[in-house]
Amino acid sequence: MKNTNQQMKYIPLSSDLYSKNRKNFMAAMQANGLAVFNSNDIYPISADSTLPFEQHRDIFYLSGVDQEESILLLFPNAKNANHREILFLKETNDHIAVWEGEKLSQLQATQLTGIKTIYWLDDFEKIFTQLATQCDTFYFNTNEHYRAKVETQTREDRFIQWAKEKFPKHATAKSNFLLQRLRSVKDQEEIDQIQRACAITEKGFRRILSFVKPGVWEYEIEAELSHEFLKNCSKGFAYQPIIASGKNNNVLHYTQNNARCEAGDLILMDVAAEYGNYSSDMTRTIPVSGRFSKRQKEVYQAVMRVGKEATKMLIPGVLWKEYHIEVGKIMTSELLGLGLLNKVTVDNQDPKNPAYKKYFMHGTSHHLGLNTHDYGLLEEPMQANMVFTVEPGIYIPEEGFGIRLEDDVVIQETGEPINLMENIPMEADHIEELMSK
Repeated sequence: MKNTNQQMKYIPLSSDLYSKNRKNFMAAMQANGLAVFNSNDIYPISADSTLPFEQHRDIFYLSGVDQEESILLLFPNAKNANHREILFLKETNDHIAVWEGEKLSQLQATQLTGIKTIYWLDDFEKIFTQLATQCDTFYFNTNEHYRAKVETQTREDRFIQWAKEKFPKHATAKSNFLLQRLRSVKDQEEIDQIQRACAITEKGFRRILSFVKPGVWEYEIEAELSHEFLKNCSKGFAYQPIIASGKNNNVLHYTQNNARCEAGDLILMDVAAEYGNYSSDMTRTIPVSGRFSKRQKEVYQAVMRVGKEATKMLIPGVLWKEYHIEVGKIMTSELLGLGLLNKVTVDNQDPKNPAYKKYFMHGTSHHLGLNTHDYGLLEEPMQANMVFTVEPGIYIPEEGFGIRLEDDVVIQETGEPINLMENIPMEADHIEELMSK
């Protein structure tokens, strides 16, 4: 589909996909339920400054709308067929066009979303009140991701509070549980979008391989990556970039990126591009001087082996918790081989806090998609077309370095996952070869 909104850097997915997503969501709703999804706020910094707008991924998943102050209403049992799917948009005018740029017209919104009924935002309260008299249950969209730390009252929160006060007798249900299941399994169009993000990430990584040398600063590497991502139609980093050289390798979420890269050290880079609001997620660890030491390469190869074995285990039917237990066994074997653990320690370890956690303290995989840590019900078995990261690491503060390697993979019906980052160099010898050019 052609770009219907001049503000978009990316080519949107098809309206058919968004229509299918809404159909699947509505099929999972209780009878006579009404669901509402709000855009994110534009968050203030101070004075008249704001953070760049980022669309709420749920309304984006169900509509493709990437514009502030938008509301999606889904009411599959509405008496008027035109009110089963409604999109509310901020009405544009010549003044807004001059000061902020083009906003979606009603025609453009229909072309983008497949939604035929488009109202201006000023009509929302009137229409919602009218439809509320016809429904029994409101579906509210709260953030229930397992890693969420909700400290800010959102636009969604304010709407929920208002609706409960205005209609206290209505039953309520949760949209998020339905979306956790639906969003975790990707359509091929979504996988293709993630693949585009991975391809942009590859361009950035190859760029810095010829740039890195002793004396460069972590923020200079960040700048090179940012340049490459932006020029390839990404908004930039999919998440806050980690560019950690030397002892900073051992800080899992190091984001200062302000140290000088010294000869003999390693640089751990957890950096990736987004495309069309879909994330990629990559980690590579490279030698500042262009060659690994013997010990660095030993540890590097061990991390790679864990990653390869972990990838093979991502198949339909596997439970996330059990998967991580099995990966822990593989990591334990590698740490024994590296002399970082001994048999006595392993034999006497606390099963609730296994010995390998001293050197590998984070998880191996998480869902990936519209969020870097995407939706997924971890208590349910893995399915085909789920996208996961695979990111083992070994961190050795006493030796002054840590190594993490990460790819993005798609679970298949049969066989091993497809690696969306197979073209991004990872083998140690290949890294050295490319850095020598």
